Amino acid sequence: MQSATIQPAQLATNTTRPLAPRDYKSDLPPIWCPGCGDFGVLSALFKALSVCNLDPTRTGIVSGIGCSSRLPGFVAAYGFHGVHGRVLPVATGIKSARPDLNVIGVGGDGDGYSIGGGHLPHAARRNPDITYLIMNNNTYGLTKGQVSPTSMVPLASVGAKMDPKRWKTTPYGNTEDFINPIAMAIAYDCSFVARGFSYKPNQLADLLVEAIQHRGFALVDVFSPCPTFNQDQTDEFYKHRTYDIPAEHDPTDRAAAFALACDTKGYPLGVLYKHTTKPSIIEEQAAVRERLHGLGAMEELIKRFE
Repeated sequence: MQSATIQPAQLATNTTRPLAPRDYKSDLPPIWCPGCGDFGVLSALFKALSVCNLDPTRTGIVSGIGCSSRLPGFVAAYGFHGVHGRVLPVATGIKSARPDLNVIGVGGDGDGYSIGGGHLPHAARRNPDITYLIMNNNTYGLTKGQVSPTSMVPLASVGAKMDPKRWKTTPYGNTEDFINPIAMAIAYDCSFVARGFSYKPNQLADLLVEAIQHRGFALVDVFSPCPTFNQDQTDEFYKHRTYDIPAEHDPTDRAAAFALACDTKGYPLGVLYKHTTKPSIIEEQAAVRERLHGLGAMEELIKRFE
């Protein structure tokens, strides 16, 4: 239940008419490989944008580098295709400069958890009012199948023989353990942590609606299988290993959420953790501007350097 002190996000909605999912589709057709899980993620995002009735002219989608980072071009809203791993700094900057905009960050597991992984703890502590959607396919798909921080491939030490056509940088097995991004996000105290599955687009759409409406930093990790370069973690792999979070789970219980994230028997889908009292840096920045008496004080400061 939402705390009385932290209200839902103030979304920039369309005031003329209700918008359907098709209203958010751009003229650019998706160019992902046939069977890519990102198609399901995009479909769920269209539905979530429609449910929230976000105004496309006041919505910005930020991405980094990777297959999934092509997504802004497929949405009829403002898009910013940044550099590798820098989704969160750009999205935070946009929201800080224009708190009236809806800001959604998108990317992959390599972009978000490898080169961009250092930004996660700082986004969590700043708690900007943005949604970060990560399409986790356990591989670097755009660069043709290298292992990523979340790649769950067998270790060379157990005698696993890897197909070099599938894992180009580790043809004899991966010697590095994989990370648990959900447990990591909860440890960082992200104020909203959820996991979805691209083959459950309706459930994913509901998660995205809740994430977008959440005031603060919302991380949604989505299993989005890559049929071209990852034949280990396929859609069938996740269909047999994912399960819906039990209804009795309390997402405000951080210890319980962390235990759920560390489940070794399967992968829970749904909202694992939700902080209902953590203030957002956007509100903190507004309070600072209030103390400075608005832009006038800032203009006086700038004049001193002219």
